[in-house]
Amino acid sequence: MKKTTTMFLSLALAAAAMAQDKPAAPAAPANPVIISAGDVKITKSEFEDALKSLPPEYQQYAQGAGKRQFAEDYLRMKMLATRGMAEGLANDPDVQQQLKLMRENLVANAELKKIDAGIKISDADLKKLYDASAKDYEQVKASHILIAFKGSPAAQPGKPELTEEQAKAKAEDIRKQLVAGADFAEMAKKESDDTGSGSRGGDLGEFGHGQMVPEFEQAAFAAKPGDITPVVRTQYGYHILKVESKGATPFEQVKPTLEKRERQKRLQETLDAFKSSAKPTFDDKYFPAPAPPPSAAATTPPPAKP
Repeated sequence: MKKTTTMFLSLALAAAAMAQDKPAAPAAPANPVIISAGDVKITKSEFEDALKSLPPEYQQYAQGAGKRQFAEDYLRMKMLATRGMAEGLANDPDVQQQLKLMRENLVANAELKKIDAGIKISDADLKKLYDASAKDYEQVKASHILIAFKGSPAAQPGKPELTEEQAKAKAEDIRKQLVAGADFAEMAKKESDDTGSGSRGGDLGEFGHGQMVPEFEQAAFAAKPGDITPVVRTQYGYHILKVESKGATPFEQVKPTLEKRERQKRLQETLDAFKSSAKPTFDDKYFPAPAPPPSAAATTPPPAKP
């Protein structure tokens, strides 16, 4: 948790900068000192405020298993800050500049939170987004039987290796048996080289777009419930799919994701408009245009000599 200490020091220095402009609040009743070392006294409320100021990725650790370690780090920072203040380091030009930057960063983050809080997204807005991208939330429940060919990642050790032609012929034969009434689950258990789903009768459960290789996905979503698809080739071998059912992820389930995505989009648009309205300019001499990417000829090594 070394990063915690670094984050904390920045936090404390920023807090010190802010404290120069407003009087300290009076100590609340029943606010005991929970850490002390010499002249340094840390109250419960101060410590808990520091915990809350940490980034989310550190808060859970610092409020749980790492609470004592965080207290050690915080005490060390307070002791160093107290000593530095006594030595007049708060007036050092470099420290003053960093305090200024930290202060501006804190105020900027507060303004960002204010803008974000002002963004209102209704359920109706989210439902429109959901309906506009309904295809993204389609789900298929399917089973499959895989016949792997030589070199496939799914080829099973100890089983006879099949050429692509042999694997395809075997898959076609299995499909004929299935269409004629053979039990899909039993055939999957017996023949499928996908041993994981094969042990479940070929059951893959539900999946959405982007979760399967493209050829497999296309066949699954094109089929109707109850269909046994034509043989499909992927990098893993030849598949026979049986679509059990089709549906969609419910709106309520994807609503939080939709809201987060839309909020980020609107916030970015607000920030872009804010910057654009200010018509920023940059000194081209100080900020030269980036160099073009190297050409293919420059990056391709010359052929080896015979």
